[in-house]
Amino acid sequence: MILQNFKVFPRVGRVLGVDWGMRRIGVAVSDETRQFVFTRPVLNFKSNQNNQADVVAKCAMEEGAVGIVVGLPVYNDGSDSETTVLVREFVKQLTEKIDLPICMLEENLTSVVAQEEMGRVRVRDLKEILDSESARVILENAIAIINRS
Repeated sequence: MILQNFKVFPRVGRVLGVDWGMRRIGVAVSDETRQFVFTRPVLNFKSNQNNQADVVAKCAMEEGAVGIVVGLPVYNDGSDSETTVLVREFVKQLTEKIDLPICMLEENLTSVVAQEEMGRVRVRDLKEILDSESARVILENAIAIINRS
């Protein structure tokens, strides 16, 4: 089920954070207490693959997640980007694969923040870890919002 906000999002348990991309999906997961967030390896896809929702649903089940947070790419003024429509479609497909609450969180500049926090990284390694680091930032932001609610 897609939630409009975090008001009824589960308060305890592991949460999966997702930074969606057409070819790479970054993934992070919290611990049960949500005090720590851990990145997971980036999920790589070929451009013609359409099983992303299946793979993310399986990942959520394997991690024992009680909810999923997906980064929603919007412009700085809050308006939809071209990718926003694709992310919303991915989330819709995900709801058909797994029965967990899913909340989308605007992800302005999460890649920039993640890259700054990563420090110096070889360029060829950057693509392999940046998306999951972005998922970590998305998830940490979501947990902060949940804790304030």
